[in-house]
Amino acid sequence: MTSKTAQLNELIEITRDGQRFYEHAQESVKDVRLQAVFRDMSRVKTEVIQALAVKVAANHETPATGGTLLGKLRQVYADTRALLSSEEEATYVAQLEEAEDRILHAFEDALECAEPDVKALLAVEMPKVRGCHERMHALKQSMQ
Repeated sequence: MTSKTAQLNELIEITRDGQRFYEHAQESVKDVRLQAVFRDMSRVKTEVIQALAVKVAANHETPATGGTLLGKLRQVYADTRALLSSEEEATYVAQLEEAEDRILHAFEDALECAEPDVKALLAVEMPKVRGCHERMHALKQSMQ
């Protein structure tokens, strides 16, 4: 596996963590507006994953199919906090915003050291990543 593929696969895994967390949160909350937001955010993550996976496949490599242990632990932590909290929805939103921080920072770090062709791909995907981050940040602020 090339370093380019490793870098892209790491971004796929981190983004997939977010996508799965949104799917889980969507099933866990009762507020239909939040369910719709989480469904939309999951869809955007799927689009980003697909774009990255196409680039990996174009390099004759296998795209990552899983997530990370940290992503799963964050989801379990959010579930536990939500169970103990009277503000279940706000707990999920806060944890999802932290997941967005992780994704954004991973993409920013990758942009700094990526090869030109990967940098071009990440530049195309960055507005989606930043948009998701900003949307969750604003949602978290509105719930405080």
